[in-house]
Amino acid sequence: MSQINQSGRKTSAIEVEDLTVSYGPVPALLDISLAIEEGKLVGIIGPNGSGKSTLMKSMLGFVKPDVGAVRIFGTDVSNVKGRVAYVPQRGAVDWDFPITVREVAAMGRYSYRRWWQDLTAKDYKLADDALEKVRMSDYRGRQIGQLSGGQQQRVFMARALAQDADILLLDEPFAGVDAATERAILDVLEDLKNDGKTVVVVHHDLATAAEYFDLLILLKQRLFGFGPPKMILNPKLLGDVYEGTLRVFAELEKQGAED
Repeated sequence: MSQINQSGRKTSAIEVEDLTVSYGPVPALLDISLAIEEGKLVGIIGPNGSGKSTLMKSMLGFVKPDVGAVRIFGTDVSNVKGRVAYVPQRGAVDWDFPITVREVAAMGRYSYRRWWQDLTAKDYKLADDALEKVRMSDYRGRQIGQLSGGQQQRVFMARALAQDADILLLDEPFAGVDAATERAILDVLEDLKNDGKTVVVVHHDLATAAEYFDLLILLKQRLFGFGPPKMILNPKLLGDVYEGTLRVFAELEKQGAED
């Protein structure tokens, strides 16, 4: 739900101000400032090691900035609970853990319970509804390690949906998935946006970025661009960031000439 600040203007869903994050002596992000409005589908793009995942972790409060701040609906990210849901990269998950698909989806409800409280029938109903949305209801009793990569990704999407957060952050959800899963994930993201949710996605495929997102964040430690895909997917700008010619540049130039 959107909020109004003291000036009478709508508060941004996510505001990043003068953010600098380092790992030891190495800067991962330098002086990043941007504001994401509520109800937008936003992609974070940039070369490997450009700070995409670090920016997302900063939005989650997982890393402490050297300088600057991240605010969620006007509140410091360190004081926000339950309003942000996260879908990690598949490589960050222990797939041998003895837990079922339904149990993973239901984990999204634990932020609403005290540590000693059991989940309720309503919680499990919300988890089942989330599995239905990502087309994984038939696998509810399956151990997560028995799923394909695309199915595993959908299960963690369901966990985020069950949390019913205002903001969803996804770290490369389309990486290594089949076409059916890619379509299922994209459909869910579009539905979330239509419901007024704010969705931010780390994305690596420049060829699909314009099709998938309302806005793009272009990173390489610093913020090189933030705006509509047509503005950001500029061959010269991308060439400066990626330091070379990408195969997709020719297609982008061709599209620009046709427009």
